[in-house]
Amino acid sequence: MTQSSVHGEGTRPGAVPRQPGAGGRTARDSDGEGPSADGGRGGGGSGGGGSRRRSPGPGRGQRVLRWSATTLALLILATAGAGYLYYRHLNGNLEKGQRSSGDSKVRKAEPNAAGQTPLNILLIGSDSRNSAANLKLGGNRASVGSKPLADVQMLIHLSADRRSAAVVTVPRDTRVDIPECRDPKTGETYPATNTIINESLARGGAGCTLATWEKLTGAYIDHWMMIDFAGVVRMADAVGGVEVCVKQNVWDRPLPGQRGGSGLKMTAGRKNVKGEQALQWLRTRHAFYSDLGRAKAQRMYMNSMIRTLRKQNVFTDTGRLMSLAEAATKSLKVSEEIGSVKELYDLGMQLKTVPTDRITMTTLPTVQDAENANHLVPAGADAAKIWSMIRDDVPFDDKGEGRGGAEADGKDGPSGAKKSTGRKERASDDPAAPDSEIGVLVRNATRSATLGPVGGRAGALARLLVEKGFTRTAADTSAAVSEDRTSVRYPSAELEGDAQRVAESLGIPPSAVQRSTEVSGVTLVVGADWREGTAYPKEPAPQAGDVPESADAMNGSDSGQCMDVYAPYRW
Repeated sequence: MTQSSVHGEGTRPGAVPRQPGAGGRTARDSDGEGPSADGGRGGGGSGGGGSRRRSPGPGRGQRVLRWSATTLALLILATAGAGYLYYRHLNGNLEKGQRSSGDSKVRKAEPNAAGQTPLNILLIGSDSRNSAANLKLGGNRASVGSKPLADVQMLIHLSADRRSAAVVTVPRDTRVDIPECRDPKTGETYPATNTIINESLARGGAGCTLATWEKLTGAYIDHWMMIDFAGVVRMADAVGGVEVCVKQNVWDRPLPGQRGGSGLKMTAGRKNVKGEQALQWLRTRHAFYSDLGRAKAQRMYMNSMIRTLRKQNVFTDTGRLMSLAEAATKSLKVSEEIGSVKELYDLGMQLKTVPTDRITMTTLPTVQDAENANHLVPAGADAAKIWSMIRDDVPFDDKGEGRGGAEADGKDGPSGAKKSTGRKERASDDPAAPDSEIGVLVRNATRSATLGPVGGRAGALARLLVEKGFTRTAADTSAAVSEDRTSVRYPSAELEGDAQRVAESLGIPPSAVQRSTEVSGVTLVVGADWREGTAYPKEPAPQAGDVPESADAMNGSDSGQCMDVYAPYRW
């Protein structure tokens, strides 16, 4: 598939993150009837033979009762069996894949003081046309057989205390570093590259997209879920429609000099969209000014869908629940560690705990790419703040008491912001060797998506370490690489203490000390966050609710949002 020369050109399916949990409830309730069947048989058995007096023989009434009890037990068993078969059916619907197919060098966060960890889920919308259903809904036949692109990418961050959630969308034409990935299906290895983020899906599947996000954010991502065009339509129908709003009549169609268009045609005001019209809403870009406008429309749809599902009380309506479970398991492809209805149900229950007014939808702040006017790059400090809030589990809203799990340790600062992340900055059990005996390699990784590498950076910091007493330090003379954040890496447990000692001497936080199989000894990787000076730059900790204005935050309870339509697409 060729990449469009027009910024944001093409189609994007929407992601529907909340339904997967629904499927598990049906299966769990049905599967849970098994103990009842056993209890029914046990009750009948004790009732028929529990008396110490010997009966002279069953009379007609006793025979009827015994027959009835036996029939009831069989019916219960049959129901339980059907529930189990339906559970297996739902599991069979699910398509699964490898969680990660690339090494981002990010490891799962340590739990906070209460033993809680945040949960990160990546939602991916594929533009695949490799099925008759998808081809009918968008694209052309020339696309058939091409590797799909990840035209929708959203990260759901669920706080460690499960009381708030943040969603960050990255526009599909944002240029980022994609790590080396290996396609789990073909075994083909793709070298690391720097290109727009939607190409990650074609370089090793959803696992490569996940690894790309880990490299971009510095945060461990627990799971991914992927949906295609047909899946969006199926889920939109299962939900029963979602309310959206436009300020003017809209018709997203091809115009002279501008190809493409989703086909969305609506009159002004609030409308309930489902099926193919829901997909058209989620794919509309031209009529909403840009890819950034499309991202906003998608966030509006997600917020409205979440509110709709909560009003429906789907967990108490068996018919609705089964319908959603069937649609969700047929529509989603998921990472293998959540590849069962039970796992998806448990995940859904965690997401369900967050009230809508503590869900914050954002788009990553970006600026135009100096290398290609049709592309974007992360917007410096604003983008860095978003990722810092994700990594440190800082609520995107100001309704909480600070960072995720703040109530566990009570160390709140002014305005409810915690003084620390609450994470365990664990000291290594391995004692450090004397500074003069610790071998350190310093690597220059200061190149970023917008700036080239800083020449001589590895040598400068190697000299600094020698001055501090780490006399066995040397600069890596190989080509500069790209890392957003500075880290100290070590290959095995016996060098962890040495790595922490190096980090301590430079003022680098313990969370930046990482175990990695890609280094042979303690290695200081100088990232794009430390391009100058000998003092490690320490940014002030972000406060709860301190989301940059450029992220265009939208609260989950805000039902008043309405999209403005670009004038050429009004009718």
